[in-house]
Amino acid sequence: MNLVQEKTTAGRPRLGERIMTVLNRDPRTAPHGTRNDAILAAVLAAVAVCVALSTDPARRPDALGWTLLLAAHVPLVWRRRRPLLVLAAGVVLLMPYHAMDNNHGASTPATVVALYTVAVTGRPLRTILTGITVLAIAFTVMLTVSTHQAVELLRISGWVIAVLFFGVDVRYYRQYVAGIVERAERAERTREEEARRRVAEERLRIARDLHDLLAHTITLIGVRTSVAAHVLAADPERLDRETIAKALEEIAETCRTARGELRTTLEVLRAAEHGEGRGPLPGLDGLPDLVEAARLAGARVEQSVRVRQAPPAVGAAAYRIVQEALTNAVRHAGPEPAVQVELYERDGALRLSVTDDGTGPIPGDTPGFGLVGMRERARSVGGTLDAGPRAQGGFEVSAVLPLTTAVEGTR
Repeated sequence: MNLVQEKTTAGRPRLGERIMTVLNRDPRTAPHGTRNDAILAAVLAAVAVCVALSTDPARRPDALGWTLLLAAHVPLVWRRRRPLLVLAAGVVLLMPYHAMDNNHGASTPATVVALYTVAVTGRPLRTILTGITVLAIAFTVMLTVSTHQAVELLRISGWVIAVLFFGVDVRYYRQYVAGIVERAERAERTREEEARRRVAEERLRIARDLHDLLAHTITLIGVRTSVAAHVLAADPERLDRETIAKALEEIAETCRTARGELRTTLEVLRAAEHGEGRGPLPGLDGLPDLVEAARLAGARVEQSVRVRQAPPAVGAAAYRIVQEALTNAVRHAGPEPAVQVELYERDGALRLSVTDDGTGPIPGDTPGFGLVGMRERARSVGGTLDAGPRAQGGFEVSAVLPLTTAVEGTR
């Protein structure tokens, strides 16, 4: 039983928190506003009756006075929706009440609430003009009753000014709190958008990695499988077992390599989930393996690498671009294409080109994501990439990857 009570108490806002919520909230947006104001009007009417009855019997209201006093509390039910109209209705009803020299203190609580509502819901200029108007009307009415009463009203008019200034202060305080809340919400939305952007970038990166890995591997397996199938179909009576065995061994080796790279990629993803970083990236030192794999697939590849050092991000981007370009050459450039891979450094940038003398993509081939992925790789390190047919035949992929910007960005 005690545990249930503790849970209920823990889940229920404390009294101080509820009070601060009421103070910070705009009264026009508060829930159950009309109901609460109806209760407030009834309580203030009861207080007014008690104050009027506690005075000298000669100053107690008559039937008309009671009617005016109680009727002045009715508009308070709608004070949040029409504060100025409610105040005007109260003034109209209470001026005759005061003119008959009834108990003047009985209507004070209702007047204070009406004035406070106008101040807390309106602009300061409107509040000042309203206060001046109310005081002018009250002073005029009191002059008709008694000069002494009019002077007394001027003496105690400070409370009207105090109420108005208090309402203005509360309004500014609520605007200040609302500004803090709005800034906090805006910051939270910014954080959420940043988180979604990072998730999208990470998904794109994973898609690029898997595309580069699987497309390259599947292409090599397809080429070597075609070689084995050609040998089997060329002369079934005289099987070249050595060539078939070599092709199958190369397929198995490619599968083992792909399995290792896929395992590494998955390990990097799992490490990233636990905040352990992305792990080592492929770099320029892996280019010879790409060239050798393309040669085994039948391409005649020549390479020229004249780059001393590159940041990890630039090296990884260059590796993936060359990988995809070689994959496209093996797939689309025809049998035994001549491919030239060249990397060099000039003007603070790594420049690479992969050219072939093949026929290019076959018309009707389904376009893939290779070129899109290569351009995204280049843009990820602030570089550019161009790809297209050459005038003298074949296809060329060229990229410029800045080294200085990438180094500064990794500090």
